[in-house]
Amino acid sequence: MDTNKYSVLVVDDDFATIMALTEILKWDFKIFIEKDGYEAIDTAEGLLPDIIMLDILMPKLDGFKTLERLKRSEKTKNIPIIIVTSLDKEEDMLKGYDLGAADYIVKPVSAASIKYSVRNQVEKIQKRSERE
Repeated sequence: MDTNKYSVLVVDDDFATIMALTEILKWDFKIFIEKDGYEAIDTAEGLLPDIIMLDILMPKLDGFKTLERLKRSEKTKNIPIIIVTSLDKEEDMLKGYDLGAADYIVKPVSAASIKYSVRNQVEKIQKRSERE
């Protein structure tokens, strides 16, 4: 699967997580980075990335509110959003899925889980574009 033409917007305020996700994905995807929800929304609406990886615990606008706004926007509502967070309670996971998350990954992340989740979303994007 040629993934080099796909872009991923990583949204997290934690430098270590940004570096880890970038290191895992940089060879296969174009990576863009934002550190808060407001910036993420602006970038997503302008850039229209193929996939968004979103943390929940962020200052200013948390990930749940960011996810909600992205899913309400005509421009970004169809972009798959993968939550990557330290929140491991079932109610947080269910809230993420209820708000429209495509996947929910708990930190610390493994390279395999990140690659699997992102590639799974790429496959769905490819199938959707084949039908259109």
